[in-house]
Amino acid sequence: MQFPAPKGYRQRHPPQPRCPDALGREVSKYGSLVVTGRISADLPLSSSAMTTPRKICVITGTRAEYGLLRWVMQGIKDAPELELQIIATGSHLVREFGDTYKEIERDGFSIDRKVDMLMASDTPVGVAKSMGIALLGFADALADLSPDLIVVLGDRYEILAAVSAAMVARIPIAHLHGGETTEGAFDESIRHSLTKMSHLHFVAAAPYRDRVIQLGESPETVHLVGGLGVDAIKRVKLLDRAQLEASLNFRFGKRNLLVTFHPVTLESDSAGRQMNELFAALDTLPDTHVIFTLPNADTDGRSLIRQVNDYVATRPHCRAYPSLGQLRYLSCIAQVDGVVGNSSSGVAEVPSFGKGTINIGDRQRGRLMADSVIQCAPERASIEQALTTLYSPAFQATLVHTVNPYGTGGASTKIVEVLKSVDLSNMLKKSFYDLDVSGGPIER
Repeated sequence: MQFPAPKGYRQRHPPQPRCPDALGREVSKYGSLVVTGRISADLPLSSSAMTTPRKICVITGTRAEYGLLRWVMQGIKDAPELELQIIATGSHLVREFGDTYKEIERDGFSIDRKVDMLMASDTPVGVAKSMGIALLGFADALADLSPDLIVVLGDRYEILAAVSAAMVARIPIAHLHGGETTEGAFDESIRHSLTKMSHLHFVAAAPYRDRVIQLGESPETVHLVGGLGVDAIKRVKLLDRAQLEASLNFRFGKRNLLVTFHPVTLESDSAGRQMNELFAALDTLPDTHVIFTLPNADTDGRSLIRQVNDYVATRPHCRAYPSLGQLRYLSCIAQVDGVVGNSSSGVAEVPSFGKGTINIGDRQRGRLMADSVIQCAPERASIEQALTTLYSPAFQATLVHTVNPYGTGGASTKIVEVLKSVDLSNMLKKSFYDLDVSGGPIER
């Protein structure tokens, strides 16, 4: 049975043929001669095969994920040894979430395929069906593009579908930001599943490298590069306050907060209640201007979007945006007094600005956190206490000494260098790397 392509899917480029060698024989994408369906590793390569750029397909499904991948993509694009392919999917292609694929194009990238997969429903049934649609779309897209390796980041369900399609298509997989833990979301299980399905790993901190190895991955395939969010902070020239206010059509006040609150996907029927607790705490600060970035396309995400839009509609000192884009988002962090919510950005990127983060609830529980992160429960009283701490002179005085556990930048360059040089020819077959369970140290 042949399934129709998902709505919005467009084939822009035909599949690339295998290149012939000097004798007209077919050469595989790995540069080996194809003989009766088998690869012969001991025959000489033609010059055309050796000079063919390695095709690296980057798959992105959300605004935040693209912000982290952006400089890896630029490095791939700029490398003569590599050919960048891009598949956009998920909330990138939905107007409700800001049509953020346009940001990718504004940054000078060409999107090779769009896999439209989000259903109107964000119930558990709707999300599961979206994953099924995504699997169909990625099967076609990867068959058309025939990449030598795909690059994915994080823990999203659309990426699980993409990696599943790549795995059965025998395409090597590089996974970024593995080994991390988020105990309040099903992203935790997806992230570790992606690790086991991947062949090359780029992690943000030493404990995360240890965890990937603990999952049975060979140490030589696990590269400690630091956090990608720090790279963007180092590379982007931020807007000043006047430029940012003009771009947002919003005036900052004497005090300002940036709020992002996503569903906690392992806690049933609590997202709306937790959001209301946050609203009640914010209402105790009527002189504080608040910028909301809307939740992403998770289970129950749309109900939270409605709550935020209803809240800001009656409060002129508050404004909500489906997507700020990386430049405006980072510029907002630089201008506000602190970041509030349960986004990974508050943990991984905000500390580099020397700003405080109020991390609400369990969604990010388990991640490495700087001293600038204030933990609180998803309850009004706890959030109010955290806001009091954030604005206290004693806490503010500590921020100048903040050290971000995700490093100081350079991850993108390190990743691209590995992508250029790593041997892909024998990557698909992995051996489980066993640890000394007697308590011996993990090799680094």
